[in-house]
Amino acid sequence: MDANRKRILESALALFLERPFEDVTLQAIAEASGVSHQTVLNHFESKDGVAAGSAEILAHRTAAARSKAVPNNIRSIIDTLVDDYEQIGDANARWAASSERLGSLAALLDVARTNHQAWLDEMFSDHLPKSAKSRSRTVNALHAATDVYVWKLLRRDLRLGRSETQEVIETLVNGVIASSRRVPSGKRSG
Repeated sequence: MDANRKRILESALALFLERPFEDVTLQAIAEASGVSHQTVLNHFESKDGVAAGSAEILAHRTAAARSKAVPNNIRSIIDTLVDDYEQIGDANARWAASSERLGSLAALLDVARTNHQAWLDEMFSDHLPKSAKSRSRTVNALHAATDVYVWKLLRRDLRLGRSETQEVIETLVNGVIASSRRVPSGKRSG
């Protein structure tokens, strides 16, 4: 990757992580990168282009961070997830809250959600029902229990400490898993 391009993306990512999307300008990205406004435009054409490139870097970092989780070990999975949210959760929550105003970048949030669900499916594979419908419902419930908004509610809005936040998320996850194992109406659904 070209040095200027890399510097622009890294600087933009840092800005996007610390500020609302709407508050990050191409000029601020250029200044943080040590390049001209025109250089940013030459490489990315628009703020959306810079944001998309930054989101790709963030997706790779997130995948690397989450790869440290031990599959099917609930405590390890939640610990890894909360580690990730402690680093980028505030930015994730801001971007998700701004999704209606992000235009073409809203699709990046859809990709992130799809990636999160795939990660959950992989991490909790031994805990998931076998039938596709039940498995999908359980992954959706796990997604709700582990969503960045849950972390934000617990850490920022309710001001819980990290360990208590982790315990609450783990309780939610254990509830989802226990619920998926229940036998409805005398029949096993998965």
